[in-house]
Amino acid sequence: MKALRLSPDQIHEGSLILVNRDYGCMEPSPSHPFTRVAPVLLKRRAAVLFTGLMDAVGGWGKIVPVSGYRTLAEQTNIWNHSLSEHGKAFTSAYVAFPGHSEHQTGLAVDLGVKKEHIDFLCPDFPDSGICRAFRRRAPEYGFIERYPSGREKVTGIGHEPWHFRYVGTPHGEIMEKEGLTLEEYILFLRGFPRGKRSYLFAAGGRQIAVSWLEARPDEATLLTVDDRLPYSVSGDNVNGFIITEWRDTYVS
Repeated sequence: MKALRLSPDQIHEGSLILVNRDYGCMEPSPSHPFTRVAPVLLKRRAAVLFTGLMDAVGGWGKIVPVSGYRTLAEQTNIWNHSLSEHGKAFTSAYVAFPGHSEHQTGLAVDLGVKKEHIDFLCPDFPDSGICRAFRRRAPEYGFIERYPSGREKVTGIGHEPWHFRYVGTPHGEIMEKEGLTLEEYILFLRGFPRGKRSYLFAAGGRQIAVSWLEARPDEATLLTVDDRLPYSVSGDNVNGFIITEWRDTYVS
């Protein structure tokens, strides 16, 4: 067994951090390097899984990564330009306020069909052909369509079929199975408090347990894990940690 001390700042780090109008993001830590994928930058793990997904669906040469990681300055410029070009209503619906954009985490990517002219803010990514193939297999590789149609009141952003967010495995598949946005998933996991009950999910013949641990606001949060087996810990950017453990139990 291994004892971990999770600092209060660590709730703002990890693949499951919630970034929206209510919860802003910190600048990425240098300890979490970026990788270039075509013209964009993504966090290294997100880039690896994105590359695997594109390979799996044969997306190279047909799908173009339009936007990945952005600095605060870049997001501010996009916000201001959209305000001047499209007005407040459009900008509020389709552009995240600076400091509250998933693109600033390095975990989000906007995609478009490859063609001569691509709209940077709203690239064409229909639910057909290669784009449908990408969308259907995305959860398997830890990606979700972040702003689905009909969930605008939950996410605070208009329908963006081109915007995909890396949340990691098996969380993409769980969210797909349960029909949850990231906002709803963070709340859903509160029902699986660490040490009391876990959400169990089977993938690749292995049982995976997911639980939530409330963070201590002004001191380290203690967590004990079985380090003989794979595990991951992500902050939720709200007030807790999400623990994912791959158990040494195989299911058919």
